[in-house]
Amino acid sequence: MNKSKEIINEVKKAMVGKDNVLARVYLAILAGGHILLEDIPGVGKTTMALAFSKALALDYNRMQFTPDVLPSDIVGFSVYKKETGEMEYKKGAIICNLFLADELNRATSRTQAALLEAMEENQVTVDGISHLLPHPFMVIATQNPVGTAGTQLLPDSQMDRFMIKLSIGYPNEESEIEILNRRQVSNPLDDIKQIVSKAELEDMKSEVEKVHIAAPIFEYIVKLVAATRNNEYIIRGASPRASLALAAMAKAKAWAQGKDYVVPEDIQMFFNDCLGHRILLTPEGEEHNKGAKWVLDNILKSITPPSIQ
Repeated sequence: MNKSKEIINEVKKAMVGKDNVLARVYLAILAGGHILLEDIPGVGKTTMALAFSKALALDYNRMQFTPDVLPSDIVGFSVYKKETGEMEYKKGAIICNLFLADELNRATSRTQAALLEAMEENQVTVDGISHLLPHPFMVIATQNPVGTAGTQLLPDSQMDRFMIKLSIGYPNEESEIEILNRRQVSNPLDDIKQIVSKAELEDMKSEVEKVHIAAPIFEYIVKLVAATRNNEYIIRGASPRASLALAAMAKAKAWAQGKDYVVPEDIQMFFNDCLGHRILLTPEGEEHNKGAKWVLDNILKSITPPSIQ
């Protein structure tokens, strides 16, 4: 059951002119990954997350991260029940299908770390007792690239948990006019209909996992990722988790297009999205407007893709 076009079209009712970003977020959801959005306030991050939660019938929670947010606010806590003489678990905000961590970099390191187990293990541990998260589960986290006073940079271990890093950006003039027009009558979010159930989404994710990747494609992925570990502009290259993310995104793209196998173009499409936040550049790599995209684009050009019939 491939309802990809219907889902994207439904979300587009609330997000105008950002088809490329919506497609990538949707594919990351299919691939079972978490998404990091680095962008300025007001460009639609929360709107997009809400739109996907409605179209996919996902339980949704949003938390605005500030320095006073505690780990227990996220994962929950235990309280003593006098009637039973036992401790009772009170759920935290993360007990949902889609958790929007808004401005995650404004929280303390301890609070940021509370997300790690949830993102990696699909569970939280409170007072030594593990609590499974619902299926499906995903995190969409945001951070503001400007106004960094009082913020905590996300540690490398947490950055590596995000399958892709994206930026929405400003709408063009035509799209912004359309946004104003749509808001004249009603909130576009109110018009979004459910396209699939949670169970159907889980079935779709299972089908994505069955998409075939041939040995030459695996070799291509490994060569691309390994090239980041031996590059004059990169201090620290990407980990094997980057290879897994790249493969998962490529499989999701292939399935959404009705294919049961991955081709090199599927890998190339997400190389920057999956690796841009996983590498650490040298000062020379950062200067002259090079940046991660310039470095990764050159790596893509330097590795010959396999020929897949």
